Amino acid sequence: MKIAAVNIFKYDTAIKGKPYRMSNTVMTHFDTTIVEIITDTGLRGYGETCPVGPVYQPQHALGARAALEQMGPTLIGENPLQPRNIYQAMDNALNGHAYAKAAVDIAVWDICGKAYGARVCDLLGGAVREDVPSYYSIGVCPVEEAVESAREKQAEGYPRIQVKLGGRSLEEDIEVLQKVAGVIKPGVRLAADANRGWTLRDAIFASSACRDIPLILEQPCNTYDENRQLAGRVCHPVYLDENTESLNMVLRAVAQGVADGFGFKVTRLGGITQMQTVRDVCRETGRPMTCDDAWGGDIIAAA
Repeated sequence: MKIAAVNIFKYDTAIKGKPYRMSNTVMTHFDTTIVEIITDTGLRGYGETCPVGPVYQPQHALGARAALEQMGPTLIGENPLQPRNIYQAMDNALNGHAYAKAAVDIAVWDICGKAYGARVCDLLGGAVREDVPSYYSIGVCPVEEAVESAREKQAEGYPRIQVKLGGRSLEEDIEVLQKVAGVIKPGVRLAADANRGWTLRDAIFASSACRDIPLILEQPCNTYDENRQLAGRVCHPVYLDENTESLNMVLRAVAQGVADGFGFKVTRLGGITQMQTVRDVCRETGRPMTCDDAWGGDIIAAA
């Protein structure tokens, strides 16, 4: 089997309700990129990448499509049933741009599943569980709205509530955390995600103010070094998210004891192939992790 064509499509994904606010951006819609790979046997595979605007990470939708236009022609004739070889071909064609390569990688795995008549999870070694627990992320909003959302989403069955913080006064962030924590039911986990929006001092102060609340701090500060300095100075586990854009960064964080856990994004790491390796590192080192993506449609959700 050979790759015969690589097609690239732009699609605007609407946000239900009002704009979604994070510490460093406000989103009204998402510019997602769909990749279609057609093989010489007629099989088609689909992948997707959807950066959260141009400021959340060093990636953006126009850049993804430009990178895919650069790489696409070089993949013609390659065997899509060999994902690691496809990844090497992409690396040979373009340095970096893992978020763009992820769309191709996801499409290649889609073809593998269809060709072998198997679920991708089974090709990766088998499903640990058939149902996948999800979480609900509450955007930066007034305290009353955050509390009401937390109540509603727990009633819908979400086992984890994530609260976005940053981009406003630290006092407001702390109040939101404390009030939301007050309505969290037993067995439901709480995550405080500042998306790099806190300073080192902010993170230490907020953790101290909420010391009696069981929660995790997700990517509180901007840089890896800032988050490294939190070790032993905060009252809660620290999970890295935006700082873990590669396997090397994950290995570094594990070796230096910077992260108590990780929140990975499939497309940031480069797709399913790269995510598989990172998953194995976390399993062997006893680091809890989540695997999802920042935004996107059903293709990313399935991956």
